[in-house]
Amino acid sequence: MRDVLGIAQANRHTADRIAVALLGPDPRFTRTTDGRWMLVSTPVESPTLEACRWAVVDVETTGVRARRGDRIIEIAVVTLDGSEPRVVFHSLVNPGLPIPPFVASLTGITEAMLKEAPPFNAVVDALLHSFRDCVFVAHNARFDWAFVSAEVERARGLLFQGPRVCTMRLARRLLPDLPRRNLDTVSDHFGITIEGRHRAVGDAVAAAKCLHRLVGLAKEQGAVTLADLTPVRPSGRPAAT
Repeated sequence: MRDVLGIAQANRHTADRIAVALLGPDPRFTRTTDGRWMLVSTPVESPTLEACRWAVVDVETTGVRARRGDRIIEIAVVTLDGSEPRVVFHSLVNPGLPIPPFVASLTGITEAMLKEAPPFNAVVDALLHSFRDCVFVAHNARFDWAFVSAEVERARGLLFQGPRVCTMRLARRLLPDLPRRNLDTVSDHFGITIEGRHRAVGDAVAAAKCLHRLVGLAKEQGAVTLADLTPVRPSGRPAAT
């Protein structure tokens, strides 16, 4: 209301009522569960797996609470050129808060390393460019997606959206005999060496290699489109895999 209609002093309740009156009757708009408005997506056919471009993501963070104060301290995006991973984005990120000793010990990322690193809002545009026309992929994608979407919203006020695939869930479905589906176990199953565990580039490259092998297995089992990698129940919710 402030930026589009110039109503600088409208309180949240008034602005919400105006938005409902303007956008509510228009079928081109819909409202998300958290109250934000967006354009209605036009249904499209699921792309073939051959047509998909994959952006494999890994983040290192100050903790596990994306919406409760924890922040990204390193992020990498890797694409697949055939079967070969290619790092298209990587940056340390200054979170503006102390690094817990456990995180520093696990990742090797120290406060001294982050002191001169850019804040997230300085790298967000380049990061978003690396996701353009790609499927977001991560090992335990819910975790990485939560942090990236929280940081993008904080930095740009944007609702981060798009298709995503979780290699951990794929492994659960396609490799049912594995005792665990963490990145170490899945990588070891495929004979993939993780060069730089618990660092964004090393983990993202390993996840990209796992993705290539998992998509190959899915194709052998009849998968043709992106939707075949993420089966959906009749309720509309992704099937638990």
